[in-house]
Amino acid sequence: MTDTVDDVDLPYDEEAASQQEMIEALEERLEVLERQNEEMRDKLLDANAENNKYQQKLERLTHENKKLKQSPLFVATVQEINDDGVVIKQHGNNQEALTEVTEEMREELEPDARVAVNNSLSIVKRLDNETDVRARVMQVEHSPDVTYEDIGGLDSQLQEVRETVEMPLERPEMFREVGIDPPSGVLLYGPPGTGKTMLAKAVANQTDATFIKMAGSELVHKFIGEGAKLVRDLFEVARENEPAVLFIDEIDAIASKRTDSKTSGDAEVQRTMMQLLSEMDGFDERGEIRIIAATNRFDMLDSAILRPGRFDRLIEVPKPDVEGRELIFQIHTRNMNVSDDVDFAKLAELSENASGADIKAVCTEAGMFAIRDDRTEIYMEDLIGAWEKVQAEADEDGDVSRAFA
Repeated sequence: MTDTVDDVDLPYDEEAASQQEMIEALEERLEVLERQNEEMRDKLLDANAENNKYQQKLERLTHENKKLKQSPLFVATVQEINDDGVVIKQHGNNQEALTEVTEEMREELEPDARVAVNNSLSIVKRLDNETDVRARVMQVEHSPDVTYEDIGGLDSQLQEVRETVEMPLERPEMFREVGIDPPSGVLLYGPPGTGKTMLAKAVANQTDATFIKMAGSELVHKFIGEGAKLVRDLFEVARENEPAVLFIDEIDAIASKRTDSKTSGDAEVQRTMMQLLSEMDGFDERGEIRIIAATNRFDMLDSAILRPGRFDRLIEVPKPDVEGRELIFQIHTRNMNVSDDVDFAKLAELSENASGADIKAVCTEAGMFAIRDDRTEIYMEDLIGAWEKVQAEADEDGDVSRAFA
């Protein structure tokens, strides 16, 4: 504990004390005072810092209190603009009211515009169009690096996809001259790993259209109406960015066959599908929006979504034949250091019933074999060993889609 001035004793008999003793006592008291002054200065700095912290907290609370005391604003929609003013309908209670606006505000408004109104139903400002932020996040800003050259064994499927999606966007005049409407959408179906998503990525890379991707499972939500709203917002984002390609993966998550189930979950999924059907061929013009959908369970899809006008092209994407497998092996090894003894034709014959994804896994595993042996070159034995390993793993998992033979 720091000494105080009172702790420093002066000589009992000041008159008898020598002058030197008095000086030493005063110096000692001076040192004590200096230490006390230093401690007080440190405490003052700490107090100032604490005061600044509470001052900032006070300002924040004052600002929040001010906001809470302000009159709340309500969302309304402009119904009509006439000489007497603007007719608005307030959301929530559907109350309609006629309110006056300035000439400057009148120029900003139009029917169906969203506005913020106060307690007296006076328009405060116009609001931006309501669109779920999740719908905008699904917009692809940068094209995938997959090209048509990266897809092997699907020449006929690739041609149909290009005719359905790419050609109407890049050469619409051809369809006008022939006198037909371009196909509205394409549904890709087939076993897992056969290249359905890669086809969509290649289209996104090739066309200059806005590409919006989503999974059907992302449209299944807990709250009633939320999935249907997200579907509306997705198509609204596509209309704002025409021409656009909308890719729906795993569409069976929301477009499965309808049943008599009374559960709220099944009912919500069906509402979401109804909204999707309405957007695909409802009263509103779809515009320059092309739809690509993919599924592994074609047998589960509802007949309503398969009829012409919604998906005009139903394209099966099967597992590749022997020539397709040979080409896929060449595609996945073109950037690899492959030995001259590698026989792609033999590999294609060995990997019967393999999908494109299986072949990619074999090539990757062969590269790992070479790395384990501290080699940079991949031999034929590496690819055969990788095929055997991937086949054994598929058999252990019971995944018939990956069982090669």
